[in-house]
Amino acid sequence: MTTMIKTLCAATLLALVSSAAMAKLPAPSDEAKAKAAEAAAKKAWTGKVNAYKLCKAQERTVAHYLTTSGKGAAPASTCADPGPYVSAKTS
Repeated sequence: MTTMIKTLCAATLLALVSSAAMAKLPAPSDEAKAKAAEAAAKKAWTGKVNAYKLCKAQERTVAHYLTTSGKGAAPASTCADPGPYVSAKTS
């Protein structure tokens, strides 16, 4: 009997919490939208920087392997430098 009451209480509590979690949030303000866009742009730039660093590390590894094994010179660089981060804000 007590197990059934505990289960019923837990189910009721879960229903109340889930209905509160599904409540509709207000639309974000223009400032919040701009901040989110800026964060997305910075995240994309960070991804490009990380890819560039990985590419450079891979090139160093290949160059070291080719020079130590005597198989010739390293190929030309194909890594694209993303450059410094430039904010999209116009101040």
